[in-house]
Amino acid sequence: MARLDRDGVKIHYEIHGRGPTILLSHGYSSTSRMWDGQVAALKDRYQVIVWDMRGHGESDYPDDQSRYSEALTVGDMLALLDKAGAGKAIVAGLSLGGYMSLAFHASHPERVRALMLFDTGPGFKNDEARAKWNETAHKRAEAFDAEGLAALNASDEVKLTRHRDATGLARAARGMLAQQNDRVIRSLDTIAVPTLVLVGANDTNFLAATDYMAAKIRGSTKAVVPDAGHAANLHQPARFNQAVEAFLATLPAA
Repeated sequence: MARLDRDGVKIHYEIHGRGPTILLSHGYSSTSRMWDGQVAALKDRYQVIVWDMRGHGESDYPDDQSRYSEALTVGDMLALLDKAGAGKAIVAGLSLGGYMSLAFHASHPERVRALMLFDTGPGFKNDEARAKWNETAHKRAEAFDAEGLAALNASDEVKLTRHRDATGLARAARGMLAQQNDRVIRSLDTIAVPTLVLVGANDTNFLAATDYMAAKIRGSTKAVVPDAGHAANLHQPARFNQAVEAFLATLPAA
């Protein structure tokens, strides 16, 4: 089991295959296991990196709340690319993983060859809307504090995962799911790399965000996966993989 040491916090990761690098980041309270179908489909032509965010799965669950943040998550992603020897990568993720992919581009655009944003949103310009989101994130943290892993929801990307306990998920909700500012959403019009914006047709919470990102990111490609919800890659894996591979086929040679 590969573990990356980030100032004493061990980050679980896996590297599969050879070729141009794709970094896949999972959603909140899921793990790298949600990407097994994509690893199988892509590893014969790509170097695919999957990993567990801090507080999740096989990674460490530090006790210190300050060890959970957007900036540290972006740093984890950068360290993974360095570990894999990838000067540039196709940076991709679902839900929180998609938001962190945007945050990574905002901090390190020179390391991004392309973006793939699945069932996600770019955050909020409006302070009141962000505060409402953060209130929900903190309520999720409180539920994990009170109920432990029984507070996990029954969504498909969560059901197939395993966490040692709920302490990391609670801290990740406060430090990583909650958003501090509008930096990410204001970065959308600076994106100049090829970008796939994909959503499940039934993922009603993220349809508007998908439209917004597709409009703001110049030259982006939008894809809607029929009969799929928030975990589009699990609900319709063949259609999801087809959309991803069609986009990857359009990229200039690495």
